Amino acid sequence: MSARVVARTVPLALLILSHVVSRVGGAQTSADARVEAILAKLTLEQKIDLIGGVDPMFIREVPSAGWPQLKMSDGPLGVRTWGPTTGYAAGIALAAAWDPELAQRVGASIGRDARARGVHFLLGPGVNIYRAPMNGRNFEYFGEDPFLAARTTVGYITGVQGQGVIATVKHFAANNSEYDRHRLSSDMDERTLREIYLPAFEAAVREAHVGAIMDSYNLLNGVHLTQNAWLNDSIAKHEWGFDGIMMSDWDATYDGVAAANAGLDLEMPWGKFMNRATLLPAVQQGTVTTATIDDKVRRILRTAIRFGFLDHDQTDLGIPAYSRAASEVALQSARESIVLLKNDGNALPLDATRARTIAVIGPDAWPARASAGGSATIESFAPVSILQGITDYLGDSGHVLYVRGLPSAMDLYENTVFHVDTAPNVVQEPLLPRDVMTTTRWAASFTPDRSGMHLVLVEGDCAYRLTIDDALVYEERDQEGHTPHWVELPLTAGRPVHVQLAFTPRGRTVRAGLGIRSMATLVDPEAARIASRADAAIVAVGFDPSTEGEGTDRTFALPFGQDALIEAVAAANKRTVVTVTAGGNVAMDPWIDHVPAVLHTWYPGQEGGTAVAQVLFGATDPEGRLPVSFERRWEDNPTHDSYYPTSGVGTAEPHVTYSEGVFVGYRYYVGASTKPRFPFGYGLSYTTFAFSHLAATPRGVSFDVTNTGAHAGAAVAEVYIGDPSARVKRPAKELKGFKKVRLAPGETRHVELPLDARAFAYWDIKARRWRTDPGRFVVYLGDSSENTPLTATVMVSASSR
Repeated sequence: MSARVVARTVPLALLILSHVVSRVGGAQTSADARVEAILAKLTLEQKIDLIGGVDPMFIREVPSAGWPQLKMSDGPLGVRTWGPTTGYAAGIALAAAWDPELAQRVGASIGRDARARGVHFLLGPGVNIYRAPMNGRNFEYFGEDPFLAARTTVGYITGVQGQGVIATVKHFAANNSEYDRHRLSSDMDERTLREIYLPAFEAAVREAHVGAIMDSYNLLNGVHLTQNAWLNDSIAKHEWGFDGIMMSDWDATYDGVAAANAGLDLEMPWGKFMNRATLLPAVQQGTVTTATIDDKVRRILRTAIRFGFLDHDQTDLGIPAYSRAASEVALQSARESIVLLKNDGNALPLDATRARTIAVIGPDAWPARASAGGSATIESFAPVSILQGITDYLGDSGHVLYVRGLPSAMDLYENTVFHVDTAPNVVQEPLLPRDVMTTTRWAASFTPDRSGMHLVLVEGDCAYRLTIDDALVYEERDQEGHTPHWVELPLTAGRPVHVQLAFTPRGRTVRAGLGIRSMATLVDPEAARIASRADAAIVAVGFDPSTEGEGTDRTFALPFGQDALIEAVAAANKRTVVTVTAGGNVAMDPWIDHVPAVLHTWYPGQEGGTAVAQVLFGATDPEGRLPVSFERRWEDNPTHDSYYPTSGVGTAEPHVTYSEGVFVGYRYYVGASTKPRFPFGYGLSYTTFAFSHLAATPRGVSFDVTNTGAHAGAAVAEVYIGDPSARVKRPAKELKGFKKVRLAPGETRHVELPLDARAFAYWDIKARRWRTDPGRFVVYLGDSSENTPLTATVMVSASSR
């Protein structure tokens, strides 16, 4: 394959689909005529019905107009809604692969899976930017950098839509946390929005010609996204030329007339607000025009015709619902994404001829953690756990020992002995305006059987407040929703403590749990015993669908007991390898210096266990590179002081001020005194690489990459640009090009990467346009944001762009 990169290509199938809706000499094409013919058959009532979903994953049919029902499916890790499917690596993992061609291959495979199930719309990809590690949906998204996210986005959408399935890019826009997501306002200036949070959406529209955009739950600068005419109409539809369907997230519509006039075309999952009761009077009164309704219906009809939905059955019976080909794509997505963070003393790869006994320990070793929670959760046909992957890899040549090492949350809840002091009593008290909810108080006593630190674990699907001996232990206000939460408290043997849990159910039922366990007995002693007998120990820790996912943020710390488990195993076996399952960074201070090797696996999909085993034993090189910066402490993150609301807390509209501006992630750390633990773009290999012969012009860069080690491997060459003479404050480096290059030992490859005008530009807030200040720019080449050993100078003038 040639090393020369041809950027922004569109497959022939997509060009053909796009051509169907083109206009020649002002005359209507046959597609336009079909749209108008169907529109003419619809009454105003039917048109309004059509812009509200139904059942709750469909656009409704209108048989009298010859209009079929159109089917949707959750995504983006696979075709979720309609039973078991192939589970692919999560979005953050695809970004960690730094391989848009892989993203396109994954998208195409998901598109085929959708066609096998008769799905017209895939609700993905998610392209929101990673600001902080706690966001429960980071795992769905493509990292912290808008350029990397945009290139991954275009590949994924091109793959999906090349199979005749509409991709739905989401969540538009600035939906960067799950905290109180229906009420939270993301507040930022236009430069921050344009440079960081919109580029992936823009690329989806301008380059990939995405068929649908999904508006998010949150507000932007005080305006709900489904009611934001500036974003939906002015930017997406008019500036970018988006001609597809603007749909709401499920229950993300709050005002039917405002949403209709702001560019929302389709309310999902049904017309709760954009319905006959609301819109017919609005049309009669002139607050919503018939032309506005017609434009929405035309967009739905036109997009369906573009993708051929009226010309063939969307269910392709020639595509198997489960196939080895799809599983191979899933395996590749997992393999390319795993990041080797630490490898002291070449602890990895393991030698299967010498490491004959392997201890596999930890809550994420089994069952498989293919995906996190929420609407992206995938029920895979046959997900492979880390335990199974290692066992299958070794076969009869090795011996695998396994223990979970920690109790589950349910174990703690079911095995904590409380003496109930009083029966629950119920009182009525207002919690929110116009909403009277039931608060239940449960009281009991607990008597420890030993002295020392105790773990107190609590969770609930509601607001709750836990006190011990009348002292507040934890309060959940129902917006953040860390599940479960835990604290460590000193307790004295034989001395009872009074425990009270007050919780406010959301509905008629409540799910809550409370458990207490001595820290001295938390870690299963069997973990250290089997680790001491093994040639190497693998500790699989991290999150799962119950602790990371949609609707709640997660903790920065690993779930309860996992730090202690790693330390216990590391003390018993000096060759301890930690694998981390998470949508981003986790706190590593308690154990990072005590283990020689660490792998980050993200959520690797159904073939994750196989991929982890192949990397552990060197059957494949660890190809992943970080798509985010890994801070040492949460306090080091530039969003620390503004990730949660800084104003309006407890009101109908809490506000998060994006005070870091464009200096999110590595844009902050580069040049700052605070450094990340592992920088953006970082990742180790089993071989070494060198870069040379960097040359640059305003139109592109070229360089050589050489494998200087003894193993085959994949380098990721990263090109950054800095503008030291800019008129505004800009990051010292910004990613503007990259290429994954696979090389045999001793092999050299010449690489050329294009640069476009945006590579040198920033958003001028006063002029409200992209601006390049002529002068000297610096081009950096390396393998992370902190390691760019080669530089070149480029003079950019107004005429050169």
